[in-house]
Amino acid sequence: MLVGQYFAEDEAAMLKFGQQLLAALESEGVVFLQGDLGLGKTTLARGVIRAAGHVGAVKSPTYTLVEPYEFSGSMIFHFDLYRLSDPEELEYLGIRDYFSKNTLSLIEWPDKGAGFLPLADLEISLAIQGEGRLVSYQSFTERGRLAVSRLNLASNGSR
Repeated sequence: MLVGQYFAEDEAAMLKFGQQLLAALESEGVVFLQGDLGLGKTTLARGVIRAAGHVGAVKSPTYTLVEPYEFSGSMIFHFDLYRLSDPEELEYLGIRDYFSKNTLSLIEWPDKGAGFLPLADLEISLAIQGEGRLVSYQSFTERGRLAVSRLNLASNGSR
């Protein structure tokens, strides 16, 4: 398991980290986004989705559970499981169909889907630190380890 941290002093820095995350994962994988309400999980997802080329609004899929974004040859699925009352509901959503080659899945509140979600390549946790956010990340797969290495290089290069 590899780990790393990034300090996002404001929204622009969180969006920049999203851009770095997309590049580090090479637009494919499963990312769990952890953190209390209002800490920036959707902002981070917006950074990833905009970095992929989406120019419209990026809203939190709190009521729809998932919002798809299609790009040439790839997909990003943004999940928000906050309102999920039973993880088994994911079966009715056809959850397994979302995790395939050339897809990136960003999953807010992954604990709500325990037992029905695949192993995350990366888990990202957001916490308040001073006026900004501390973004901590750790890998769980080989793809995740490569992404953490790339993120750590990008973070060191931007200081």
